[in-house]
Amino acid sequence: MVVSESELVEAVARDRAAGRAVAFANGCFDLLHVGHVRYLRAAAEEADRLIVAVNDDGSVAGLKGEGRPILPAEERAELVAALRCVDYVVVFGDANVERLLLLVKPDVHCKGTDYTVDTVPERAVVESYGGRTAIVGDPKSHATRELLARIGGVSGTDASHAAPRMPDAAPRPAHPATRGDSTDAGR
Repeated sequence: MVVSESELVEAVARDRAAGRAVAFANGCFDLLHVGHVRYLRAAAEEADRLIVAVNDDGSVAGLKGEGRPILPAEERAELVAALRCVDYVVVFGDANVERLLLLVKPDVHCKGTDYTVDTVPERAVVESYGGRTAIVGDPKSHATRELLARIGGVSGTDASHAAPRMPDAAPRPAHPATRGDSTDAGR
């Protein structure tokens, strides 16, 4: 479920009171792909509840370049929240997740395999409150920019290309029960 920061704090307090451990993952999730799903599934295995912090549109543009994000933050958050392994999604606009980590103090801060425990920028913050950092997911062989390049030549860092508009699908014929020409008439 997508929640505000205050709703997240309340939910985490309830979870902790019930003895549940909390994991935290974050990212842009601009076009959800299998690498994201594997990262989040692995993060969920680290605790009883999984929080996912999704970068807002401004921070994605700053990180990924002009022309990004492809999808607005609200839609990205909704897609991530639809994954069975995710319990809470919060959108954030900070340059990093340190403030959120200090706000909810998750037991485990999960990062993808493009990091090592020693290279996670927020590692010291997590250690300061007694949490741990976990590297999870499959090898980083999936990237949104590569997916965009495959479907339309957008690199994710070059705004000179716009994502192509997908052709409209042919209209589906109406279901026989709604066409008004029922062959069951008179039975």
